[in-house]
Amino acid sequence: MSTLPRTGIGTDIHAWAAEGEDRPLWLGCVEFPGERGVAGHSDGDVAAHAACNALLSAAGLGDLGSVFGTDRPEMAGASGADMLRHVAGMLDEAGLVIGNVAVQLVARRPKIGPRRAEMEAAMSAALGGVPVSVGAATTDGLGFVGRSEGLVGLATALVAPRG
Repeated sequence: MSTLPRTGIGTDIHAWAAEGEDRPLWLGCVEFPGERGVAGHSDGDVAAHAACNALLSAAGLGDLGSVFGTDRPEMAGASGADMLRHVAGMLDEAGLVIGNVAVQLVARRPKIGPRRAEMEAAMSAALGGVPVSVGAATTDGLGFVGRSEGLVGLATALVAPRG
């Protein structure tokens, strides 16, 4: 393996859960009480899932589906924090250290700014103290996000060989 750092990009997209369905909303390993959750096999945390995809991409270790596939019943309801911890362990076993993770959420709701620091701290803790930054954007009413049909998580990650 090269001694140079490697970057990865990841994405995750979920539709909002059906109106009236009792699903909590998890973003960045933080619950948003009172907000409608998303449809999904796990907790649907698009921020954590995008970060996992970015880390796996940077490490060349597959993607979210290959590691946590929906065909695995034990993953039903799995938390984004547990998934991040698992991926961090995979990278450690592969001899890689994580430099940082940056996550961008694209959604009309909820407001991210008031809870940004909490999300960054929760994701960082799940990754063993790695720096995590979280940003947010809307689509000015365009596309499925603009129509309030779902939300998107995008992430980048930097990893490097240990030593």
